[in-house]
Amino acid sequence: MSRLAVAIAFLALNFYIYHYLARQAVITPRTTFASFPMEFGDWRCDEKLSLEPAVLENLGATDYLICDYHTPHEVVSLYVGYHATQIREDGGGSGENSIHPPAHCLPGSGWDIIDSRTVPLDLPGLPQADAHVKRLLIARGRLRQVVYYWYQTQGRVVSEDWKKILYVGYDRAVHGRTDGALVRFTVPLEREDDEPRADRAFEALARQVVPTLRSYLPD
Repeated sequence: MSRLAVAIAFLALNFYIYHYLARQAVITPRTTFASFPMEFGDWRCDEKLSLEPAVLENLGATDYLICDYHTPHEVVSLYVGYHATQIREDGGGSGENSIHPPAHCLPGSGWDIIDSRTVPLDLPGLPQADAHVKRLLIARGRLRQVVYYWYQTQGRVVSEDWKKILYVGYDRAVHGRTDGALVRFTVPLEREDDEPRADRAFEALARQVVPTLRSYLPD
């Protein structure tokens, strides 16, 4: 099948789903991040950070959490953005509420992606046992950071952007839901050879945060 035929078939399926199936969006009740814990064992967030109104409007998130958790020796930034719906209010196409892929947004913010890989993640509280997530090494000037992120949608952990898009169409057609979240941990590097320490810091915090997330991200 030619690429043109595949593109036409995809557009036709997209039109059918968004105009004839599950036209009424289902908004799932959930607990807001206002009550999200600011302490996990030795990790503490001094204050929850806020986005500028223009940034939040562009982001399209219904609710979000930004916290820099720290111990005496480590700092890990946590961002979770929840989207109650990822479609336009008029019901047509993929709308401005869709979750923005970090691999697209980071270069737009001046960060170069030095390395990108999909890695397995086995942590308590993940909605699936065989979860895989994205791990990025990014740079801006002399600054280096390790980023772990995934999309958490209705009981799934999704690492690939294209899979996230497909699930949005499928879930709306079958369940009337398009809600989902981006979960992102960012660890600054002190030296270029500091990645193992950053990986350990991510896992130490994520091991405590991830089980709590399930109360805020509905399956």
